[in-house]
Amino acid sequence: MNQMENAKKRYESIPIPDELSERVMQEIRRADMRRKTERKPVINRRGWRRIARGVSAAAASLAVVFMVMLNTNTVFAETVSTIPVIGTVARVLTFRSYEKETTDMKIAVDIPSIEMVNEDFSGLEKSVNEEIHALCEEYAREAEERAMEYRQAFLDTGGTEEQWAAHNIEIKVWYEVKSQTDQYLSLAVMGAENWTSAYSETRYYNFDLKEGKIITLKDVLGENYAQIADESIRNQMQERTAEGAMFWPEEFKGVTEDTSFYMNESGNPVVFFEKYEIAPGSEGTPEFEIVSGEN
Repeated sequence: MNQMENAKKRYESIPIPDELSERVMQEIRRADMRRKTERKPVINRRGWRRIARGVSAAAASLAVVFMVMLNTNTVFAETVSTIPVIGTVARVLTFRSYEKETTDMKIAVDIPSIEMVNEDFSGLEKSVNEEIHALCEEYAREAEERAMEYRQAFLDTGGTEEQWAAHNIEIKVWYEVKSQTDQYLSLAVMGAENWTSAYSETRYYNFDLKEGKIITLKDVLGENYAQIADESIRNQMQERTAEGAMFWPEEFKGVTEDTSFYMNESGNPVVFFEKYEIAPGSEGTPEFEIVSGEN
């Protein structure tokens, strides 16, 4: 078993509070596996990164649902965009924002929506928004299920309602605009649960606003994108290691078309790695900017 697998094993045993027994951990994982087996996934991981291929979006239906919710649900609200139109091409709005609080947990959800001002991009806008909306709703629903499974396991193993309430379970789904320039728009959609880091998730959506398309590392760095990015990442690992950081260079297998990245304000791709993917947990989620001079 290599370093990453050992670290992941240790990591997965951490999230549940110390007072819970191993039985709680087992019950939660068993229930989670059963739920994943029984349900039909909305979109697989690979599919999220190929959103440009689109799905049969229903923008009119989404608009109707939005207006109904706005007028009938006091918790539902449209938030006016705080992000200006980018180069008269695109902007990000909060399509849906709501909070839910019960005796068991708190849930806060902000779902973004891309608005393409250029009518030529309307097909891209529809497919992207449908997938983002589905991603946010699916994460919130699954996170709530996980929390309730956790609660039941906690109570089944001797925990009390008072002790459970003290955990202050919180679920959050939100988004950030990583960059907004005349050329690019990069959007990060995130989900997190305060009782465990194992299920935190980030999806990046990168748009070329001049071409009206989703971009890949190959689009930005050229045909030799893998070689360029791999060399840069390995060099940066060495530099950071010399400064005291820790990495597992043997676990870095090189970038692919599915590697997560976002565009920064300088117009350079920033490659992103999940926690424990190429480094100990103390390094968090490592990021590496591939500067434009390298391509």
